[in-house]
Amino acid sequence: MSTSSNSGASNAEVVIVGTGVVAAVVAEQLLDAGLSVLMLEAGPRVSRAEIVENYRNLPLGNKGNAIASYPSKPWAPHPEPKSGRPGDDYLQVSGPNGIGYLQSYVRYAGGSTWHWAGTCWRLTPEDMRLNSLYGVGRDWPFPYEELEPYYVMAEYKLGICGPSDAAEQWPQGVKRSKPYPMPELPFSPGEEKFTKVMREKLGLRNVHVAQARNSGMPYDSRPACCGNNNCVPVCPVGAKYDAATSLGRLEAKGATILHNAVVYKVETNANNEIAAVNYLDPNKDSHRITGKTFVLACNGIETPKLLLMSADERNPNGLANSSDQVGRNMMDHPQLAYKIKLKEPYWTGLGPVVNSGIMETSQGDYRSRHAAAYFRFNNFAQNRFVTFDTLKQGLIGRELDEQLRHNTATSGMIVAAHEVLPDPENRLTLSDKKDWLGLPKPAVHFDVGEYTRRSAREFSEPMIQRIADAMGVEEAPTSPGFRPSKHIMGGTIMGKDSSNAVVDDVCRAYDHANLFLPGGGAMPSTATGNSTITMVALAFRASEAIIRQMKTGA
Repeated sequence: MSTSSNSGASNAEVVIVGTGVVAAVVAEQLLDAGLSVLMLEAGPRVSRAEIVENYRNLPLGNKGNAIASYPSKPWAPHPEPKSGRPGDDYLQVSGPNGIGYLQSYVRYAGGSTWHWAGTCWRLTPEDMRLNSLYGVGRDWPFPYEELEPYYVMAEYKLGICGPSDAAEQWPQGVKRSKPYPMPELPFSPGEEKFTKVMREKLGLRNVHVAQARNSGMPYDSRPACCGNNNCVPVCPVGAKYDAATSLGRLEAKGATILHNAVVYKVETNANNEIAAVNYLDPNKDSHRITGKTFVLACNGIETPKLLLMSADERNPNGLANSSDQVGRNMMDHPQLAYKIKLKEPYWTGLGPVVNSGIMETSQGDYRSRHAAAYFRFNNFAQNRFVTFDTLKQGLIGRELDEQLRHNTATSGMIVAAHEVLPDPENRLTLSDKKDWLGLPKPAVHFDVGEYTRRSAREFSEPMIQRIADAMGVEEAPTSPGFRPSKHIMGGTIMGKDSSNAVVDDVCRAYDHANLFLPGGGAMPSTATGNSTITMVALAFRASEAIIRQMKTGA
């Protein structure tokens, strides 16, 4: 692995900070339009084999830690939760649900799609009109119908497998302009049983997840899924999409990619346009990159952090921040995750770690009072979670083997994932603590809010009890409290009004005509499903605007 910053290049027509899925999608669209592109990545560029070897060599107790296979470099730290106490990590957290905002993202070439589950739920038309329909939160500045074609682009770019049956597609009842490129993956034995129990006992539909994973066929030079069940932290065969798989293709199309290049300042000129970015290499030497258009696609934490660090005389509160909304409205999908012990075997663990879910519960007029939630029975193989407790029983030989099999078959986890409302007080700021390069660590104050807490009390906790009872548990599960989904949204929020938003409807910064901030940071609402597919849809929409602006000035 090289630590070179590849500092030969100093300019391009479009400069993109980040190499994750949003950055990769934008870069490819611009390259295909004939524009020159330079990308900067704070961290290293690694091979899949290196990550797989890291995972294999982890102590068994760390196998469930998604981030442990990605040790951060001194110059590009990312959150690596150790004690779980605020202040011990790169990301400084505070607030009533500060611990619940501990995130795991990767500052490696390819970004966090290295270790995502691949889940790709679309928003619904109602999810984008919370304020006009239910009097809470914000509306998007455009309707679902305008986003739908970009969802299709995202599904074909990432290689999404999903159900062809309209009753199982999400959003249900909303017309699709094109089918998924691949059919859904089959359920595991545990999911089959769960689906049957939910239908027969509770009248609920557990449907296939649309996911960025090849089902039964190669796609985009990636092989078919072979059911390893360690999609988190890494797909060992590359059947799951990750942005790292696209970097070689981008270079073949002419992109320049600088790794180990930590952008620490974005410069403006006298017209308050972006003129350059400055980065530090692992030797702490500074370099300057100029361009005509700039895209910050670091992620929902690193992008607002960089904007705040780049304050200058024209922008004393940080770039793109005349509205004072940069770093505000931080959002996630707070989860309640219940470990359960079942009376009968379910046997999860064959196929992807998340392969189905109950989404119909996420819609309804109740959203005027409390947050939506969707429910799932995780398909993680349980042996990694039950082994140590089983060993404590002091069994040996066949008795130990039989008990491990029994505990693996009868253990599981039910999850409720909630939406949250954008709240300006849920805010990222610059900490007074510094990282290895002397740059401020990001600090996030976070509270899930009464809207989401009320959902837990009145809706999701009772529903989880009903689900657990229907499945047949040995004892009623107890609430563990909210934990993060690691879906970072908000921070550079989108809106029609420049006085309370950072970007417009194509993710262009209101304050700087040649700066685009696509991705999860722009999302005005979270709904309950994973955010990546919507982030990619916004990347396609922003790409069209960038090309149009650079080609025609419009």
